[in-house]
Amino acid sequence: MKAYHLNNHPGARGLVQVDVGKPEPARGEVRIRVEAASLNYRDLLILDRVGGGELNGRVPLSDGAGVIDAVGSNVAQWKVGDRVAASFFRDWISGPFRSSYVASSLGGNTTDGMLAEYVVLPETALVAVPAHLTLIEAATLPCAGVTAWHGLIARGGMGKGDTLLVQGTGGVALFGLQFAAALGARAIVISSSDEKLARARALGGSILINYRDTPDWDVALMKATDGAGASHILELGGPGTYDRSLRSVASGGKIVQIGVLTGFGPKPDLARLQWENADIIGVTVGSAEHFAAMNRFLTDKAIHPIVDRVYDFDDAPEAFAYLRTGSHFGKIVVKL
Repeated sequence: MKAYHLNNHPGARGLVQVDVGKPEPARGEVRIRVEAASLNYRDLLILDRVGGGELNGRVPLSDGAGVIDAVGSNVAQWKVGDRVAASFFRDWISGPFRSSYVASSLGGNTTDGMLAEYVVLPETALVAVPAHLTLIEAATLPCAGVTAWHGLIARGGMGKGDTLLVQGTGGVALFGLQFAAALGARAIVISSSDEKLARARALGGSILINYRDTPDWDVALMKATDGAGASHILELGGPGTYDRSLRSVASGGKIVQIGVLTGFGPKPDLARLQWENADIIGVTVGSAEHFAAMNRFLTDKAIHPIVDRVYDFDDAPEAFAYLRTGSHFGKIVVKL
């Protein structure tokens, strides 16, 4: 079969297509014929590390969906022909997070990912693809969709009447926007592109702020909410946005901390959290149980993920390059 491996060359040269043997499922495992895989910002961070050689031979990408084409012994949950997606953390099935699950993140330091024609995974690490979604759409869900669901709904309790601040128009941001619209929450979107803001309005954004034209977007947000602020904030930017997020959070509000898009840098002043009785919710994706719950919600609300571009398997390096430009609106997918 064909697969992509990371090697010890930095940058784009670190991703190479290889021919390898097709894996066979063992007891409790299934083999998936991967139909599509999607990219996340994490995948750029991993690609930029490969020059050190520690990821040599790793199959990249955490997100993928396909069809089961073989099952090992003692598999009860799935059968050949089932459409499934892989959970980001192979070993986090349900319950609270444990640090031991980190090693099982697909496409990471120790566990191969989904950018291959076939993958083998434990039957417990899979969820059924909603019937109304294509496999290309389903491939966008494991990281970005589950992250937004886990942070905003499973732990953040976002609902009707709440106000959500969304930073940008990448995968996690747009899932958050779609969830807010489906729940009857008001959504505030910041972006440097008027065109993207117009598209965000069509998805349910009600307050739109171009942060290039309005760098003090936190001031604009407080004015637009009559001083109340946002009850929920998807904090995707990191050091470049955190202080403004702190100044934008409502009393009793929640900052869902996810991103490092502006890099790792100085720590923000958290004093305002105490005075406003607000919370920070740290989120790294979620469990297979979170994934299944989100899929039920997607089905009930007939939500379709936003796919920006689809690349052929041979063009996977171009997909990484496009992600690096930051010009996408929604998810970038590689079709196998």
